Amino acid sequence: MKKTNDLFAEAISLPLDIRTQLVDKLLRSLHPIQKEIDELWAIEAEKRVQDIRNGKTNPIPGEEVFRKIGERLGS
Repeated sequence: MKKTNDLFAEAISLPLDIRTQLVDKLLRSLHPIQKEIDELWAIEAEKRVQDIRNGKTNPIPGEEVFRKIGERLGS
């Protein structure tokens, strides 16, 4: 356990920008980026933006969405 604690102490002592990079790399190692899925979501997001711009879809303000959720949950 000593080595683990030494590793944690060393990581915490790193400059903020290096710690941020370390956190990013650690998270990516737990949840690898799925490039194909990310690309599909980017395409879907762009389609939705175009639908809003073309008037095919009417966006609902976030406040209204959360109000309705609260009503359903009895809040």
